[in-house]
Amino acid sequence: MMKIVGLEDNQRFALMKFRKAVQDVTQPHHDDNFLLRWLRARKWDPVAAEKMLRDSMEWRKQWEVDKLTKWDPPKILKDYLPHGLCGFDKDGAPVIVVYFDALDLYGILHVVSRMDMIKMTIKCLEEYLMLCREQMLKHGPLAGQVVVIFDMQGFNLRQYLWRPAGEVVITLIQMYEANYPEILKTCYIINAPKVFAFAFSVAKKFMNEYTLSKIQIFKADPSKWQAAIFSNISKDQVPAFFGGTLKDPDSNPKLGTKICLGGKVPQEMYVTNDSKENFTTVTIKKGGKLELNMTALEIGSLLSWEFRTENHDIKFGIVKKDDNGMQKEVIPMRRVAAHQLDEIGILTCEVPSTYSIVFDNTYSIMRNKKIHYSVKVIPPSQSQEIISAVL
Repeated sequence: MMKIVGLEDNQRFALMKFRKAVQDVTQPHHDDNFLLRWLRARKWDPVAAEKMLRDSMEWRKQWEVDKLTKWDPPKILKDYLPHGLCGFDKDGAPVIVVYFDALDLYGILHVVSRMDMIKMTIKCLEEYLMLCREQMLKHGPLAGQVVVIFDMQGFNLRQYLWRPAGEVVITLIQMYEANYPEILKTCYIINAPKVFAFAFSVAKKFMNEYTLSKIQIFKADPSKWQAAIFSNISKDQVPAFFGGTLKDPDSNPKLGTKICLGGKVPQEMYVTNDSKENFTTVTIKKGGKLELNMTALEIGSLLSWEFRTENHDIKFGIVKKDDNGMQKEVIPMRRVAAHQLDEIGILTCEVPSTYSIVFDNTYSIMRNKKIHYSVKVIPPSQSQEIISAVL
């Protein structure tokens, strides 16, 4: 067993008390380094740490986690889930790369179930943790956590505003926080566009202080994020795409031989359809239009919309109306191919107003358009409703 150093007397006492309390559920490989993860996650409170660990052990039984390392996941998850090990940092900790913009969660969830997505995430986490244990035995405690590089270049918020995708992301974050405490050494989020700030403001509500303290976010300025990355990781352990030296034999700088590059899931692979039970279905006659007036009474309310048409596109836009009868387009009218992909969006209501959501079929002289839609105004006080409705 690796010797634990640097603990204060009260921390050693908490560890001793915690170790004794959970000895009936721990396994031989659950050494003091393992126990310390749970204690640190609960601020050295052995009673709270015990509850967290026991809850996690029960979760592992329910999901049969120990069997998932032998589970053969659906091929689409192997081919389209962008992640992989590129190397190790200067302490020997595994370095994981995720090309986040290449994650087509919308497409994946039209092929496999949410349960399969969760199982695949568990399987990956368990495999990376197993590697961490091997590295820790070779190089010491500093090699026992993972380093992650999230490349957000080209990140588009649109698919995460689709309810099933947003729910999966939140579920995975909650699962990670409850069952994999203190395994993150550093997370570099690079090339983050402005729209990422909104997504992160929602996601961080489900992260604990430790996780947030390990995250470094950089905009599209290579000089800054490269300086941070290469201060801890040698260039020969990083793909050339990020300024390192690793390339595929065909010179691909993204290192596709070691890292799954993800990509757009072909629509012909889709086998599932998301439920529209909370949606309203109408037929807009040829040459006609549908206008929905929604009133936002509070500053900071969110107007959210999601819709899909059958077989053909539709013209869509949003007009803001004030008390004086003045109108202003806040979402310009345009033709939307909502028969190919759900149209999803949100709008922050900066002042109390009435908004007219317009589905316009006046340009069509031959076809009626069938549309399934959900439009909501969500007050700023209802944060949980915002998460469930917008995500």
